[in-house]
Amino acid sequence: MNKRVVEFIVGEDDGYRLDYYISLEMNELSRNYAQKLIKEQAVKVNDEYKKQSYIVNEGDKIVLSLPESKELKLEKENIPIDIIYEDDDIAIINKPQGLVVHPAPGNFSGTLVNALLYHIDNLSSINGIIRPGIVHRIDKDTSGLLIIAKNNNSHKILSDDLKEHKISREYMALSHGEIRDLDGTIDAPIGRDPKNRKKMAVTNINSKNAITHFHVLKIFPKYTLLKLKLETGRTHQIRVHLSFIKHPIVGDVLYSRNTNEFGINKQMLHAYKISFNHPTIKERMTFYAPLPQEFKNIIKYLSKREYNGI
Repeated sequence: MNKRVVEFIVGEDDGYRLDYYISLEMNELSRNYAQKLIKEQAVKVNDEYKKQSYIVNEGDKIVLSLPESKELKLEKENIPIDIIYEDDDIAIINKPQGLVVHPAPGNFSGTLVNALLYHIDNLSSINGIIRPGIVHRIDKDTSGLLIIAKNNNSHKILSDDLKEHKISREYMALSHGEIRDLDGTIDAPIGRDPKNRKKMAVTNINSKNAITHFHVLKIFPKYTLLKLKLETGRTHQIRVHLSFIKHPIVGDVLYSRNTNEFGINKQMLHAYKISFNHPTIKERMTFYAPLPQEFKNIIKYLSKREYNGI
């Protein structure tokens, strides 16, 4: 049987066991299957075979050899994307809701990467064939800003800056409930939910520290508009943390049990601001992305309802 090679570089979600990290990174693979691959020497870390208990470190190169009946090839796709800035080293993308950032086994089309391959001539190769140019990610149904690296030197510098918290990422979210603490910090470790492996959770089991700072922008009856700043970058971090404090994001079907009156099934979470040092010219750059129209419409509706005393 032909083998398909998948490789990736460990990012901020380091500190996990190898088997657990593989299941975390490749959501379609169970932890048991990851252990099987490791035992069969189908997994290498930095060109060496490791035990399943090996603790991954940021920058580790992990290569998996997976059974595949056909050769993996990513296609360029003319998917419209909002490129708000571009030079020889980087591009800044305002990703819409509903667009997956990069391909995964079983889903190799219709992603931001497919669009990048069409619209941008050069992309870094550090993160392998399925993640060219991808320095950091946001969820499928989260909108907003992403930095894309167009060469490996820029990618490495940006990845190091991300690790050292030199890249500032700020979000806006609409949450259920009225948050009366106008400023606060959620400091709670995040790992895979032991009851549902499709979810993350605040847990002390196989978890990493996670810190989210928030500032209340506006309190509406039954809702709160928030500005949030990440200190760490765990999977689903803001969504998990707001759910943990009993104020889940409106429209978040995974972490909110509340139905919402707006009839939406995608979280009202937007990466509206990003600041970083340009990898080549070293100047501090800041970019903003306006709220998506649907998000604006909901805020306008809530403001009008409050004004009318409804």
